[in-house]
Amino acid sequence: MRERILLIEDDDKIRDIVIEYFQAKSNGQFEVIGAGTGEEGLDLIQNGSYDLVLLDVMLPGIDGFTMCRRIRKTIDVPIIFLTAKVREEDRLYGYEIGCDDYICKPFSFAELYAKVNALLKRVNKTNEDKMIKCGSISLNTVSLILTVDGKEIELPPKEFEILYYLLKHKGWVVSRETLLNRIWGDDAYVETRVVDNHVKNLRKALKDAGSQIKTVVSKGYKLVE
Repeated sequence: MRERILLIEDDDKIRDIVIEYFQAKSNGQFEVIGAGTGEEGLDLIQNGSYDLVLLDVMLPGIDGFTMCRRIRKTIDVPIIFLTAKVREEDRLYGYEIGCDDYICKPFSFAELYAKVNALLKRVNKTNEDKMIKCGSISLNTVSLILTVDGKEIELPPKEFEILYYLLKHKGWVVSRETLLNRIWGDDAYVETRVVDNHVKNLRKALKDAGSQIKTVVSKGYKLVE
C-alpha cells in the first residue's frame, strides 16, 4: 500500500532531495508531499490524509514546535523532527509535546529513510493489532469504527454487539443462548427468537456481507470469511 508523507521544510534543496530520494528508494511506495511553511503544511493537513509528518523545527512564521502541538490536537500521526537544535532540553521538549523521533541536521538521507521506514512499520503493526477482520468486514476495536468493503457503516447497539462478539469468535459456532447471556445479560428475560430477529436485521444492514453470518441449524450462528 502506498504511504503518504508530508515534509514541512523551508529549505527548497533539502525538500527536493528528500522527495526524490524517497520516491526512488521506495520504488514509488512512498509519496512525499512538500510544504515550505507551517501555514502551507497546516493547510495540507486539513485537506488531506498522511501516514507520517517530517517537520522542520526552525520554520518561518509558525515554528515546528507550534506546528507539532497543533497537529496533535487534530490527528494522531507519527511526527519526526528535522532540526539543527541539538540541545537535550530541545529534544526533550519535542518528545513532551508529541514528536516520535528526531534527526539532527545535517543528516544522512539513508538514515532518515531508515527511521521513517522503521516508524511506519511499528505504527502499521499497532494498527493491525487494533483491527478485527473477517472477509469484507473490518472493525477497529479502539475507535469502534465498522467498515464493510472499506465503507463505514453504523449499526443499532444490539446489532453492533452481536457482530462484535461474532467477529471476536469468527469461525466458531456461537449459540443463541451465549449471545443472550453476553449481550442481554444473565438476568434478562428475553427469548432466543429475539436474537434471531436482531441477526436478521444485522444481515440486512451488512447487505452482501450479511451472507458471512451463517445459521448453524439447531445450534446458533457462525461468522465466516
